[in-house]
Amino acid sequence: MQIVPPEQPPRDAAPDRLVHVAPERLPVWLDGFESRHGAVQANGSPGEVDLVAADGARATIVVPFPPLVGEDPVVDLVRHAAVERRVGALLVRKGGHAVGVFTGRALVASKVGSSYVQGRTKAGGWSQRRFARRRENQAGKAFEAAAEAAIAVLVPVVEELESVFLGGDRTAVDAVLSDPRLAPVRARARTTIWPVAEPRRRVLEAFPEQFLAVKIRLNHLA
Repeated sequence: MQIVPPEQPPRDAAPDRLVHVAPERLPVWLDGFESRHGAVQANGSPGEVDLVAADGARATIVVPFPPLVGEDPVVDLVRHAAVERRVGALLVRKGGHAVGVFTGRALVASKVGSSYVQGRTKAGGWSQRRFARRRENQAGKAFEAAAEAAIAVLVPVVEELESVFLGGDRTAVDAVLSDPRLAPVRARARTTIWPVAEPRRRVLEAFPEQFLAVKIRLNHLA
C-alpha cells in the first residue's frame, strides 16, 4: 500500500499574526493598511470588523467593548474605540495586589498593597510540610487583603463599570474573586487574565496600555 504524505502548505505561507493598536492610533493604522494593500472592503458585525484589501490582505479587528452598532463599520469602529469608559482593574499575585478604577486611562481610585509569601523550600519530610503550611497561610492572608481592597474600591461603584479587567496569576485572582462579597465584580470581570509584573502602583497605572489596545488579526499577506 502506498502511503501518501499529507499536503504541505507553501513555503512562503505564514500563520496569521496578532497585533495590538492603541485606540488613538487606530485611524493611522487603518490608513496605513489601505495605503499598503489597496482599496479596502469592510464588513462589520457586533463583535468584529473584517477588512479585505484589493491585494487579498485581510485584517479582522476585534471590537473593544462590544457590540458595535451603526451603518459604516470603519467610521463606527474608530468612534466606538475612542470612547472613554469607566472600568475596574484587579491585579493579584502572591506578593501583592493593586485595585483601581479608570476613566479612560486616568486612574481615579486605587488601593495597592504588598504581602510576604515565603518561597518554596527543598527541605523534605516534616520541615517541608511545616514550610508548606506556613506558605499556604501567608498566601491566604495575602488574598484576603486583596479581596478587602477590591471590596473597598470596586464594589461601591460596580454598577457604573462597563468591565473589570484582571491581571496577574490566575490562581491568585480566582482565590480573591471567590469571596462571596465580590460576586458583582466577578459578574463584570473579563475572562482574560493579563500577565503583569508584581502589582505596584506604576504597574496599575500602565495597565490600560494592555486592556485598551485594539486586537487585530492579520493574514500572512498583511
